[in-house]
Amino acid sequence: MIIGIDVGTQSVKVVVCDDGLAVLGAASESYPVHHPRPGWAEQDPRDWERALGAAIAAALRDARASADDVTAIGIAGQLDGCIAVDDRGAAIGRALIWIDRRATAELPALDPDAFAQITGQIADASHMAAKIRWLDRHAPGARRFHQPVTYLVARLCGEAVMDPSLASTTMLWDLRAGAWSEPLCEAFEIDPLRLPRVAPAHDTAGALTPAGAAITGLRAGTIVAVGTGDDFATPLGAGVVAPGTIACVLGTAEVVGALHPSIVIDANKLVETHAYPTSTYFIENPGWIAGGAITWLCDLLETDPATLDRAAEHAAGDVTFLPALGGAMAPEWHANARGAFYGLTPAHGRGELARAVLEGCAFAARDVIDRLASLGVATDRVLLLGGGASSRVWARIRADVTQRPHAIAARTDTCAIGGALCASVAARIHGDVIAAASLAPPPVEVIDPGVGQDASYDRYRRLFDSLKPLF
Repeated sequence: MIIGIDVGTQSVKVVVCDDGLAVLGAASESYPVHHPRPGWAEQDPRDWERALGAAIAAALRDARASADDVTAIGIAGQLDGCIAVDDRGAAIGRALIWIDRRATAELPALDPDAFAQITGQIADASHMAAKIRWLDRHAPGARRFHQPVTYLVARLCGEAVMDPSLASTTMLWDLRAGAWSEPLCEAFEIDPLRLPRVAPAHDTAGALTPAGAAITGLRAGTIVAVGTGDDFATPLGAGVVAPGTIACVLGTAEVVGALHPSIVIDANKLVETHAYPTSTYFIENPGWIAGGAITWLCDLLETDPATLDRAAEHAAGDVTFLPALGGAMAPEWHANARGAFYGLTPAHGRGELARAVLEGCAFAARDVIDRLASLGVATDRVLLLGGGASSRVWARIRADVTQRPHAIAARTDTCAIGGALCASVAARIHGDVIAAASLAPPPVEVIDPGVGQDASYDRYRRLFDSLKPLF
């Protein structure tokens, strides 16, 4: 059996799979996010470790399996975080996770076009290099820096290793050269030796050490794959290995991206290009708070997502929401943008607020999809993944807004499966990533677009432009 792990923002999820990547058991364990100041977001890496052992034990029970049945494990999860570690590999303080934007002042003066040509990225404080620079200046003493996935891999097998996809999110990776960029490492004042080495996601990182066995409850010597970030593991686990399908992952954040055979540089700075665990590139917007916005609204209104969904279904769409609770990522990147409702009257209630949030996220997705299409990226249909894919109301809204069919995946929570997929190749159960991904089941439903939402989308864009002076 193979174990796949998703180190998420709200919880760690574990699946136990057979050699055909069918899920036999699953479990999750939650942990907190700390917000000590506005714009800051932290997690304690020790919480990930504590949650991991409990979730693995529960998933094995669910699968009626034991540690002796496990051949390999693969870790995927949140990217753009940064963890400083000491000489022993132990975390120094909390991780600065992907939502954290404190490092804006640490961005060096870079020519944005030249930077994009090297990295395929947009210079932004959410990415790892800026956070490394902030930690070096405000909490010095780190031996090495990790992202969440690489931190846990190192804790389990003692090897500091990162796949090219994760490396391509750091602002330090030269996409064309397939190596750390010496000029960018100098600009950010980062020695590449303080970063993990780079190897394919499906390679073996190492074997579970006794310390790793203690964390996981698994046998020492179990194969540990290099793994990758959730933006890549989720579509991979859903079988996305060829151009034509837009992966829309409705998790805490919404990630919208599609595969393309070559590097694409967006002069408008809306989408980024990343390496993908196959030979293609993933052209994506790394996302805004979407499922997290639903959770926030549920907490605010003291209700649950299913009730909110029903309330939104028949509500009028005359309230507009900007999905910028953690800064705007569409129609433009603005770290200091904030979420907003517009059009409220005493006649509006929870249904209108709920529909506005669902529509606002769909409008942002349209921004990205329209840009991908204009760049020549194939955008034939959308595959919905993540927890938000369970909402048929949201799927219908999205199909109408984007005027593209929306397929609902048979397995929507596929990040951990993507991790298991990498482990299956590392353990030589499958010959390569594409062969393993072909085992993904087909979508269970396709929702075709109905009436377009151009007027509502136009109102959203005009609201964004009107509020830009406040950002």
